[in-house]
Amino acid sequence: MTNEKIDQLAQIIWYYHLMNHKVEKADCILALGSHDTRVAERAAELYLQNYAPIIIFSGGTGERTPEMWKNSEAEVFTKIAIKMGVPKEQILLENKSANTGENIQFTYNLIQQKNLHFKKIILVQTPYMERRTYATFMAQWPNKNTKFTVTSPQFSFQDYCSDKYPKDKIIAISVGYLERIKIYPDKGYQIYQEIPDNAWNAYLELLPIVKSGSYTNYLTNQV
Repeated sequence: MTNEKIDQLAQIIWYYHLMNHKVEKADCILALGSHDTRVAERAAELYLQNYAPIIIFSGGTGERTPEMWKNSEAEVFTKIAIKMGVPKEQILLENKSANTGENIQFTYNLIQQKNLHFKKIILVQTPYMERRTYATFMAQWPNKNTKFTVTSPQFSFQDYCSDKYPKDKIIAISVGYLERIKIYPDKGYQIYQEIPDNAWNAYLELLPIVKSGSYTNYLTNQV
């Protein structure tokens, strides 16, 4: 398969993962920790544009960040936001979670402890995690009356990839996360999300390439 064809298939999956929600003013911005500090920058930008009066950074030590930072993802993200001009007192930290389910559980507990009441929350994640994040929060967030929108750093597939975020790694992640969108609703982890034929066919064509590469650990091996 040519590199051009691989890019075409990868972009189909990339744009499927994007929810394309219109960001509107909310009660809180909740940024989920990851290896990509541009998530923190996106959350800070939204705060500085007055989309919400408070930011919560949620994330302890994930699978891939221990070799990057000594501090938790939430602490790293907080420093970035403060440097960009977000007042420290407008930031809450949840720095123990290791996955999205724990992001939800621990952040909800923090909100309850602070006696805060959020009807609308803006979720900020990496682009290839938008749909999974939304589907997971819709399934697992305890207060079913909460309205969620999800957004991410504003990059095209080509612009997102770089030496720091290699294209083959991003493709492997995107393919693996599409697997999860397929199988996780039956496990109760996420709400059902329709997968168009073109996205699933792109997954099937890229799967052998991912399996032959260096990033097979992003696959579930259950599909």
